[in-house]
Amino acid sequence: MPVASAATVRHQIASGTADAVYLIAGEDDVEKSALAAEFAELVDEGLRAFNVERIHAGEFTTGDKLLDGVGGITAAARTLPMMAPRRVVIVVQADTLLAPKRESEAASKAMEQLIALLDRPEPMTTLVFVTGAVDKRSRIFKQFQKSGTIVEIGAPEDVPGAERWVRNRVAQAGAEIEPAAARQLAVLAGFPERPQRDGTGNLKRLRGDLDRLMLYALGQKRITLGDARAVAGPALLQDHWALTNAIESGNAAEALRQLALVFDAGGEAPMVLGQLGWLVRSKFPALAPASVAPAVEAIFRTDEALKSSGGDHRMLLERLVVELCGGKRTTSGRRGAW
Repeated sequence: MPVASAATVRHQIASGTADAVYLIAGEDDVEKSALAAEFAELVDEGLRAFNVERIHAGEFTTGDKLLDGVGGITAAARTLPMMAPRRVVIVVQADTLLAPKRESEAASKAMEQLIALLDRPEPMTTLVFVTGAVDKRSRIFKQFQKSGTIVEIGAPEDVPGAERWVRNRVAQAGAEIEPAAARQLAVLAGFPERPQRDGTGNLKRLRGDLDRLMLYALGQKRITLGDARAVAGPALLQDHWALTNAIESGNAAEALRQLALVFDAGGEAPMVLGQLGWLVRSKFPALAPASVAPAVEAIFRTDEALKSSGGDHRMLLERLVVELCGGKRTTSGRRGAW
């Protein structure tokens, strides 16, 4: 069967016309997990406890465990649905299952059993395998090409896809985002309303805007359109000291936006850290005397992390900016981040 897009698969799920076998492959674990979970919608909610089963293939670390695991998958797939027209079996962490690390008689036997299952899938069961990269030269992949639908998870193609990408990541963090806020991020990142042949939006910008938004809204259960507009507004020309000015005023949203513009313009982390160090030494004694010591500590901590490559440089500086804005807000009688 041909390769299908995630949008095509979602249409199949919504219309109740899912195929018997799917292989969801790619490096985006969040998107793969979200798509796999949607297959449960093929079964009425009240009957899912009986007809939706998840199997963790990552536990199949030896030939014997692999053989037992494939036996369990086969039994689950061959089980008739209970009071429902269809049963769903989702096999996650299938990398080890599809590419055993150790060759053995048991592993070879397991692979033969799995290929036999794929060659004659159970018509009343939808069997979904979720994996990372897969060897397209392997026998098992060729069997999936013959018997199943292959879904390659890549970058979002349009605004709806980018919105879904945003919502999934916010949900993974234990929060939710207003639909209008998710759309704001998608549109600003340049995603088209419909998939186009000449490419998609800027996933790098979308990821960066969302990271800043999550940091800005840290602790909130719901992220609003106002939050998104504050952090991910359109890029404007800024003066050299706009970042420090925003920190001086305690405006974390504006400071994060200015920091993003600095990096987008090719700014380097050491240069930004030097500017923030000057701000703390020169301005904080008058602006927020009680925050000078923790602010200096935050500067040194960030400097050490930058020099030791202890994290993404941009994210380290974003955290520092938020801390400094919090420290500045102590002067207004509100509790800061210290």
